[in-house]
Amino acid sequence: MDDRGSVEIRALKADSFGRIVLMRRGDMLFVRRDLRHVPAWLRLPARWLARREARGLEAVAGMADVPQLLAWDGRVLDRSYLAGHAMYQRPPRGDLAWFRNARRLLRELRRHGLAHNDLAKEANWLVLEDGRPAIIDFQLAVRGRPGSRWMRLLAREDLRHLLKHKRTYCPDRITPVERRVLKRTSWLRDAWFATGKPVYRFVTRRLLKWEDNEGQGPKP
Repeated sequence: MDDRGSVEIRALKADSFGRIVLMRRGDMLFVRRDLRHVPAWLRLPARWLARREARGLEAVAGMADVPQLLAWDGRVLDRSYLAGHAMYQRPPRGDLAWFRNARRLLRELRRHGLAHNDLAKEANWLVLEDGRPAIIDFQLAVRGRPGSRWMRLLAREDLRHLLKHKRTYCPDRITPVERRVLKRTSWLRDAWFATGKPVYRFVTRRLLKWEDNEGQGPKP
């Protein structure tokens, strides 16, 4: 990867799977996920996650309010920068328009054959400088045929996570239909809580020593 003219502005996040930094090249700001200093025993999962992110960003090429893939060489992933704040930093409290636009954004993801799979974390939702919603961090994204049962199930889980945030920040604007969606859990969610989540907590909290608060995620 040609790094000539690229300057690191500041670190946004660093964990066992790499560093995420804000970069500048000329007049362009972009975000870099750098795996070059990942410990040897974590390189395989780190590259697997970054490769998933690259494939997810390829699926949404040209779509508004999501990052655009700039480069991926197996060690460094560059994506476009979206100016804004994470949901927990600038909560869309009482902002019904934000949640309506966020739901449209999820529908657009579905049309592109993509499910995000990590939208419970407020850190993965942005409030852009003009107030629009945006979505970042596609490491767990899944690509598939938009109309398939599997992708419909994953899209429903993405929607449930958005509605949970709406219940937090716009509790008086939850509709009866949305309440039913929130109450109706899927077998996928139940299986995750019964099996996957205990393993995730053990790995991230005991082995990797992350302090992840579930909703917000690790903060910069």
